[in-house]
This record gives sequence, C-alpha cells and structure tokens, in this order.
Amino acid sequence: MKKILLSGIQPTGDMHIGNYFGAIKQFVDMQDDYECYIMVADLHALTTVQDADALRKNIFNVTATYLACGLDPKKVHLFQQSDMSVHGELTWILNCITTMPYLERAVAYKDKVANGKEASVGLFDYPMLMTSDILLYDPAVVPVGADQKQHVEIARDTAEKFNRIWGETFTIPEPLILESTGIVPGIDGRKMSKSYGNTIPLFGSDEEIDKAVMGIVTDSSGDVPANVYAIHKLFKTEAELAPLYEANKGKYKALKDALAADIKAFIGPMRDRYEEIQANPKIVEDVLRAGGTVVKARAQTKMAAVKKAVGLN
Repeated sequence: MKKILLSGIQPTGDMHIGNYFGAIKQFVDMQDDYECYIMVADLHALTTVQDADALRKNIFNVTATYLACGLDPKKVHLFQQSDMSVHGELTWILNCITTMPYLERAVAYKDKVANGKEASVGLFDYPMLMTSDILLYDPAVVPVGADQKQHVEIARDTAEKFNRIWGETFTIPEPLILESTGIVPGIDGRKMSKSYGNTIPLFGSDEEIDKAVMGIVTDSSGDVPANVYAIHKLFKTEAELAPLYEANKGKYKALKDALAADIKAFIGPMRDRYEEIQANPKIVEDVLRAGGTVVKARAQTKMAAVKKAVGLN
C-alpha cells in the first residue's frame, strides 16, 4: 500500500508562482508515489476572506489550478475542506487537550499579531484546525513550506498527546520540505505572498508577467541581481543560467527580459488548460463531488474511531 500524503492551499486570492513551486509542483511530482489527499482549505480562508462571492470564486480557481497544473483526479483525492464537517468536530476534541500557552507560541499567530492583525479566535486556533486536517487522514508525510513546518510539529505533538491519553489512534506525520523550493522568493526578496503584494501571477497575461518581473527589486552594487536570479533558478538550472548571467553582467533589463520569457514559456500550456477549465465549470464541480465522496467516507471512519477512544460513541 502507498503511504498517504496530505496537503492543501487556502483559497484566498489569485494563484502565483510561489503556490506552484512551493506546493502544487510537489503534489504533481508525488501523485504516483503516494496516496494523495489534496484539499481546498476554505475553512482556513475564512480568517481573511469574508466576502461570500469572492470565496466561492477562489474555491473554484484553486481547484482549477490543481487540475491545470497536472493533478490527476484519477490518482489524487481532491476535496473541499468545508465538505468534511468532522474537521471542525475533531478540532473541538483536540482543543480540549491543548493549552493556551502552547498555541501562543505559534510563530504565524505571533507574526500576524505583531503586524497589527486583530487576533480572532479563528486566527488563534488555526493550528488546531490544521492539526485536524492532517490527523484525520493518517498521512505519513505533509508537504509544507519551510515557514509552515511548525504546524506539522504541532500536529505531531497533539497526536502524541492524544495517543498517550486515549490510546494509539493517530499516525505521527512527518513534514516534507524540498530545500530547493522551501521558500519561494517574491519580487522584493521576501517570501512570495499575496499579503505582501510581491507575487508573480501563475496564470497572468504576458503583460502582467512582464510588469511583475520588471518590478523585481534589484541591488545596483553587483553584477548579478540576486532577486532576479533567485526566481530564475526555479525555471532553469544553474548550469543553464551561468552563461546568460555571465554574458549580461550588470545588464538588469536584459536579465529580467530573459526571466519573463522563461516564465511565459513555462506557464503557457498550464494557462491554456486553466482557461479551458474556466470555460467549463462542470469539470471542477464533478471533480470535487467525486473526491469528496471518497474522502468523506474515510474521514467519518476515522472520526468514529476517535469518538470511541474518548468515550463519545
């Protein structure tokens, strides 16, 4: 039997190349080697997206992105998080064995509060919902960005604590981080993120890609623009880039033009597929319905075991 892999992306806005290289590419590369459960994490998105129409659109777009980038619904269980009510049910049970000081150590929570974000209960309890997402499917591995590793560690700690209290129930998951794409740099050198406004759109028009690439922050003190090169390495090997950057030392415009051309060539086929799916919404509806049926049966079976363990059955 294949080992289980679980991951997902929040539907909080348009997809960017950081989503692809930091997450989706890993899913595609591993879909033949693992039994993959890949979700649209729409419950998590409620901490930031509180516009119903926008959320519906984003849920559709994330699913379309999964398909356009090469996830095969015949190999991968694609599902919508909110279709599985047991995620919230398990979160409550796990909350009852988790202390406030423990969750106050969560880096993502502390960072957002430090940056002035109001601390809703959902934001504070976000790691426990993510823990439920993970533990319900007994995954061996959870692909995450380097900055998300702590969330898997929280899931591991919680699974171990539950197992100590009520007996062996949950698999202890391992984070899976590919060092080469652990954190995808944005156009300002920080992690690429919609919240930073430093993204390059995954399915943007040629003009949008050109504009984003030309906006990459450069350091005029060196021959090689570090931020341009860091992004370029996602699309070509260092051996392929070496002669280009050697021949264009200090020519930042030429190097940005080359990067934009490589991005457009890379995403072109995926963008075509994405537009086809956008024109036929039933594709997304059918995929989520089929995946949800399989996933719900597994999640409910696991939840029944949890209830029996704690005495709720």
